[in-house]
Amino acid sequence: MDWLRQIPMGQYVDGSSGWMRRLDPRLKLAWSLLFLLTPVLAGPIWRLGLVLALLLLTLGSGLPFRLWWRSLVVLTLLAAAVGILSMLLPTVDPPAALGLRPADELPGAAADGPAWDLVRLGPWQLGSFALGPLVIDRASALLGLRTSTLIFTVIHSVNLVLITTTPEDLVWALSWCLSPLQRLGLPMDRLGFQLLLALRFLPLVQEELQNLLRSLISRAVSLRRLGFKAAFGLVLAVGERLLANILLRAEQGAEALVARGGRVMGPDVFRLQRHPPSRWLNLMAAITLLLLLGVRGKYGEL
Repeated sequence: MDWLRQIPMGQYVDGSSGWMRRLDPRLKLAWSLLFLLTPVLAGPIWRLGLVLALLLLTLGSGLPFRLWWRSLVVLTLLAAAVGILSMLLPTVDPPAALGLRPADELPGAAADGPAWDLVRLGPWQLGSFALGPLVIDRASALLGLRTSTLIFTVIHSVNLVLITTTPEDLVWALSWCLSPLQRLGLPMDRLGFQLLLALRFLPLVQEELQNLLRSLISRAVSLRRLGFKAAFGLVLAVGERLLANILLRAEQGAEALVARGGRVMGPDVFRLQRHPPSRWLNLMAAITLLLLLGVRGKYGEL
């Protein structure tokens, strides 16, 4: 039942193996932005290249195999399922049955255009229900490719950063990037402290969710037998209980912090360099990042 602990999504895992742990957190943040922002308005070749690059980085990261293979398999299945649904579902409205103008008035309307259908399945017959043909054309294939690759790159790139970077280092990198805003009077130390507390509460959220799911399984609750209305009400009740437990944990943490004389401090105070940074590794990562940005600007639309 401890599947949330077996799939460490978004949780830092301590260890000494892996060259990613020795990268500067600011470079990790820049690389994650590369995988998050460059797929926007990019072509299919660039998107597939990002997926392949993430797979190669994961295989060559030196991290333990048990640390990432479960999350990678689950994420691959999720991305594939969303991509297949995006391919099969219609992407445009069906054409009108009756034309508003005669075909003779439109030059070239009677000419047959190119066939964009890549795959045509059906029509399907399921019992007494008749389904139309499932058509995969060029637009739906591109849509499925975009959605599946975007889900994979966004989630897996962020997961690699989080499992190899402590919350203190991550908050320090964000504070360093946003330090110019401090001249405008924004309380960057307070914002960084609040972000650090929010990252610390993520394992508590997963623990509360796991406890609620364990309580439902122990009571042998079957959503099929409850019906739609009762099942929907149960899901809402579980969500309400989860939110109440999270707020209770947050209140207890705040009271414990105040009772111990806690005060707001900057991210530099909490940062502990557990792994000494490698100068040559950081230099190679920065040069590769700049090269990829240049390649994206020239060949990203392919």
